[in-house]
Amino acid sequence: MILGIDIAKKKFDVAFFSESTLLSSGTFTNDLAGYKKLLSWLSKQTEETIWSCMESTGSYGESLALFLFEAGHKVSIVNPSRIRKYADSKLVRNKTDLLDAKLIADFCRTQEPLLWQPEAHEKSELREISRRLNALLDERTREKNRLESGVKSKIVKESIESNIAFLSEQIKSLEEKTQEHIDQNPDLKEKQELLISIPGIGKKTATLILGELPSVDRFQHVGQVVAYAGLSPQQRSSGSSVRKKTRLTKIGNRNLKTALFFPAMTAMKHNPVIIALALRLQKKDKENMVILGAAMKKMLQIAYGVLKSGQPFDPNYAISSNISA
Repeated sequence: MILGIDIAKKKFDVAFFSESTLLSSGTFTNDLAGYKKLLSWLSKQTEETIWSCMESTGSYGESLALFLFEAGHKVSIVNPSRIRKYADSKLVRNKTDLLDAKLIADFCRTQEPLLWQPEAHEKSELREISRRLNALLDERTREKNRLESGVKSKIVKESIESNIAFLSEQIKSLEEKTQEHIDQNPDLKEKQELLISIPGIGKKTATLILGELPSVDRFQHVGQVVAYAGLSPQQRSSGSSVRKKTRLTKIGNRNLKTALFFPAMTAMKHNPVIIALALRLQKKDKENMVILGAAMKKMLQIAYGVLKSGQPFDPNYAISSNISA
């Protein structure tokens, strides 16, 4: 029994299937009242456990996913890119909320995506805090860029400077509260210490990784972690005529990729494993961005290794193990 769910900000559409047969469909408000109506509606359809599937849409769908999970149903949350590519493979031309819900249900039935489980409260809290901190940092950078662009108006200049000062205070306060949150949770504190043992990763980057990366126990191997972050290189070559540059895929967790960008640059100067990798790629005449992408991927592989093993970074072990492959 499969429930395809198309999530929007204020409502969600559902398509309820038994195998490939559509049994019913409906629309509900995206709030607690709507969730309760959905559960009542489902109870009239079947008494069996239902497999619900939805796209990853940030905060819009997380509350509904948690509600269904706590009600005893199975839940999968899928990258929207997978659904889009699945629609292309089915030659889907029309698009409505109900059709999307049907498509998501069909994807769930045929592709059997991994089941979702909610993160521990301290983990989800850290993710929300770190994302808010990122938003403040991005806004401060934009304001600084405006100031450096050559603002002529004294009033505008004073307004920008005042906002930068305000944002800096907010950032400092949130950074302190973030570390307090980690210090109060022994598991997060231990994982932060493991991550900062890796040359190139400081407390800020460790915090972002801990906030964005699900529990390593949910991944069967390191390749799944790399794919989750979107750090797998995308090769585009065919025959003798198509030879485009290798680049990182655009899918995956953008926040995790962003968190690793500058640390990877630092690691190419101070981390022996990353230095060795960069030198090998330089000898192969790889472009700088290709080398940086490989360094980011390696950093994540090492981070996964220390979190999985519970042991701090050991360059000798990293070089000789699959982590450096």
